[in-house]
Amino acid sequence: MFLAPTLPLQFPNPIAIGISPNIPESDSLSLTPHPLPKCLFKSIMRIPKKPASFCLALFSPDLSTSPSSLSPPFRFTSAILRKSDRSRSPGKRKGIHTVGSSPLHASYSMEKGYETAVGGDNSSRFSHMGSSDGGQQPCVWSSPQGGCKIDIRKQIFCNRSLNMKSILAVGFDMDYTLAQYKPETFESLAYDGTIRKLVYDLGYPRELLDWSFDWTYMVRGLVLDKKRGNILKMDRHKYVKVAYHGFKELSKEDKVGTYGNTLIRDSFDEPDYALIDTLFSLAEAYLFAQLVDFKDKNLEKIPKGADYSVMYKDVRAAVDLCHRDGTLKQMVAKDPKRYINEDTTIVPMLKMLRDSGRATFLVTNSLWDYTNIVMNFLCGSRTLDGGRKCNFDWLQYFDVVITGSAKPSFFHEGNRANLFEVDHESGMLLNTDNGSPMAQGGSVGHLHKLLSIESSSQVLYVGDHIYGDILRSKKVLGWRTMLVVPELEREVELLWELRDTRKQLRKLRNERDLIEDKIHHLKWSLKFEDTSADEKQKLSSEYNALESERDRVRITHQDAQRECHKMFHKIWGQLMKTGYQNSRFAHQVERFACLYTSQVSNLSLYSPDKYYRPSEDYMPHEFDIIPL
Repeated sequence: MFLAPTLPLQFPNPIAIGISPNIPESDSLSLTPHPLPKCLFKSIMRIPKKPASFCLALFSPDLSTSPSSLSPPFRFTSAILRKSDRSRSPGKRKGIHTVGSSPLHASYSMEKGYETAVGGDNSSRFSHMGSSDGGQQPCVWSSPQGGCKIDIRKQIFCNRSLNMKSILAVGFDMDYTLAQYKPETFESLAYDGTIRKLVYDLGYPRELLDWSFDWTYMVRGLVLDKKRGNILKMDRHKYVKVAYHGFKELSKEDKVGTYGNTLIRDSFDEPDYALIDTLFSLAEAYLFAQLVDFKDKNLEKIPKGADYSVMYKDVRAAVDLCHRDGTLKQMVAKDPKRYINEDTTIVPMLKMLRDSGRATFLVTNSLWDYTNIVMNFLCGSRTLDGGRKCNFDWLQYFDVVITGSAKPSFFHEGNRANLFEVDHESGMLLNTDNGSPMAQGGSVGHLHKLLSIESSSQVLYVGDHIYGDILRSKKVLGWRTMLVVPELEREVELLWELRDTRKQLRKLRNERDLIEDKIHHLKWSLKFEDTSADEKQKLSSEYNALESERDRVRITHQDAQRECHKMFHKIWGQLMKTGYQNSRFAHQVERFACLYTSQVSNLSLYSPDKYYRPSEDYMPHEFDIIPL
C-alpha cells in the first residue's frame, strides 16, 4: 500500500515510508528511510463516507533543502482542503483517531489556557470571542452601526476597478495576513534563533551572541547588494536614492559612482541582490548589516572565505534552519498572545463574506498543527475565565483550507503533487479514494473545482507577500488580489498630520524653480546681450543676490524635506516614496495589487458587494491644473 505513486522521490524502502518506487530515476532524490508509525498505515485506507465533508492534504518534499539537514531525514509539506458542510458541527465530524507522533505531524503544545481539547463538546461555558473591550461584538458593515465613514487608516485603496459582485470566492494567506505578528517579539525571536545558528552551526564568533536587534531599523522595499555589502532604497525607475554600507551611509559620490551609470544599470534582482519584500525578512536584513560592519572591523574573526555574499548566504541558511527545526513556531504555540496581535473582527468578516453567498478559503505554507493553533487564537472560543481551548471550530468559517501549500509553486497549474486528507485530531495524512491520493491535484486547478469556480477572475486572494502571494496569483492565475501592508496605517496617519508641511514643501520647490529661471535669464543676458558696464554691474549684483536666495531656498527645502521623511522613518523615510518619486515597493504595489490596505479585517468595514474604483491618474501636465 503506497501513499503517493507519482511523487518525484525514490526511497530505499517504500513499504516502510509509504512511497511507491515507480518513479523515473532522473527525477528521483534518495533520502534515508524513516518508518512511519503503524497507526498511519491503519488509517490510510479510510474512504470518507460523505465526500461533501472532507480534509485533504498536499504531500510534497522540499527539494530545495539538503536531506542531511532535515530531522526527520526528509521534510513533508502537508496541506488540508476542507469542503464545508454547514449543517454539521465542525467538532463532531467522524474520523479515525490515531495515537502517537509522526514525521508528518510536528507537535506544538499549548500551555495553561491553550490546552488542546480535541473532540470535546462546546457547551455553554464557551462564548464567541468578541472585542477586547468587554466582549461586545466589533462593528462591521453588516451590523446596525456599520456603513458609516471609515477611518482613513482602515480604508481599502484601489489600483484597478474591482466589482465584488463578480467575486465568488475570497481566499486568505495566514502568516502576516490573518495573523499579524508582533515584530518586537516575533522578529526578535527569529533574530535570536538565527544568531545561535550562525554561532553554533556555522562557526561564527561567540561575540555575536551579545548582539541585539532593533526591529524598527529596517523596512520593506529595500534591496541588499550581496557582493558589496550595501543596503539600498530606490525609486520606481531603479535609481538608488538612499544607500548604506552596513550602517554607514554612502556619500553621494560613492552612491553615484557605484549605481549611477544609466548605461549599465543593474536589474537589482537575484542572484547578486536580495529583495526585502516581506516582514519576515527584516531581521535577516538587520543581521546582514551588522555582519558587514563586523567584517570591516574584524576581518580575522569572520570564517575564512566568507565575503559579503557568503555571509548573506549563511544568514539565509541560519534563518531557514530556525524555521525548519520548529523552534520559532513552538514558542509561538506556547504563548500566541505574546507574538500575535488579537483581531476580533476577523470572525465577523468571514461570517459576513459567507453570509453574502461567497466561498472562503485559506492557503498557507504553515503546516496543519501550527495553523490549527494560530487560527484557534484568532477565531477560537473563549472560556468564562478568559482562557481558550484549542479545537476545530474555526474550520466552520472556511469552505476550503490548504496548509503546507508550498507557495508560490502551488499557483502553477503544472503542479501535480498529490492531495491527502488530514485527520484533525492526529494530524495524520489519509488517502481519500480507495487507497490512492486524489489524481492530479495539489494545484489551483483542483482548488477551483472544489470551489466551483469557472473563471480565475472570480477569486479575490488576500496576502502580504508581493511575490509569493500577489504577483504569482495575479500574473499566473489571473486572480484578483489584495495586499496587506500593516505599515500603511501609520504612514497614512502621518500623511494626514503632515499635509500642511507637504504643501509648504511644494511651495518651496516652486519658489526654487522660479529663482533658477531668473538666474538663467540673467546669465544669458550677461553672456550674450550688448549692455553698458554699469548695466552689467547691476545685472551681476542681481545675479549674485539671486544665487544667494536660491541657495537659501534650496537648503531650506532640502532640510524640510529631510525632516519630513524622518517623520516616517529616521533612515529610510516614507515607505511609498523616495524623494518625489514612488519607491520601488510602491511601484510593485501599484503593478500587482488590485487593492491594498493596512489590515485584512478592513474588509469587514465595506459592503461585500462594493464596487471598488481607483482614483484618477494624473499626468504631470494635469497636476497643477486640476485641483486635488
